[in-house]
Amino acid sequence: MTLARIAGAAAAHGLGVIGALHPAPEDGAPPGTGTLVLLGPEGEAMWTAFTASPEATDGAEHPLDRWSERVIGALAAAFGGAAAFPFGGPPYAPFFRWALKGAPVWGSKLGMLIHAERGVWVSFRGALALPERLALPSRAAVERPCDPCPAPCRAACPVSAFTDAGYDAAACRAHLDRPEGAPCREGGCLARRACPVGAAFAPGPAQAAFHLAAFRAAGRDTGAA
Repeated sequence: MTLARIAGAAAAHGLGVIGALHPAPEDGAPPGTGTLVLLGPEGEAMWTAFTASPEATDGAEHPLDRWSERVIGALAAAFGGAAAFPFGGPPYAPFFRWALKGAPVWGSKLGMLIHAERGVWVSFRGALALPERLALPSRAAVERPCDPCPAPCRAACPVSAFTDAGYDAAACRAHLDRPEGAPCREGGCLARRACPVGAAFAPGPAQAAFHLAAFRAAGRDTGAA
């Protein structure tokens, strides 16, 4: 088994191999894991695959999560492993830790992860926890994209929700609920779209609106502002 073979199988569902690691005991991987393979959207291909799925149209809650569980669960079984997901908790699998160890990502000036190529559009739909210790490619040293950047991302946020003090989710949700929040609701987070890295991986309007609607619904479900 190789990462290339896994990548080929994942690509059939619009997913890409974002990173991989040999987890240490403190990394919180499923017991017996020799290699963790992190999977995430491969541009518009994942959205195309998802919108053609039964989960996208059956009317039940959390369609993308359910699609991810089905697709990534089947990939894990095909390769003799188990699947892990960044949702469904608490407790939650430590994807942030896994990503920092297994992919060219860093914390960004928006607080979320930033990828060397995918920018702040990097995300994870799940991971394959495989018993084999696969050969992993060496990673070249790359500068964190945020270091030389003047942070147009922060300046683009209409409500200055991103600061050194952290992310003001309440201000963000309140803005999305107002008429003037339409550009963010319909086209995706303006702060993320202002990042000069990874623009090719930005979601289209339909996908952006889907994720923003889920974000707003999550706030209502938990009682957050």
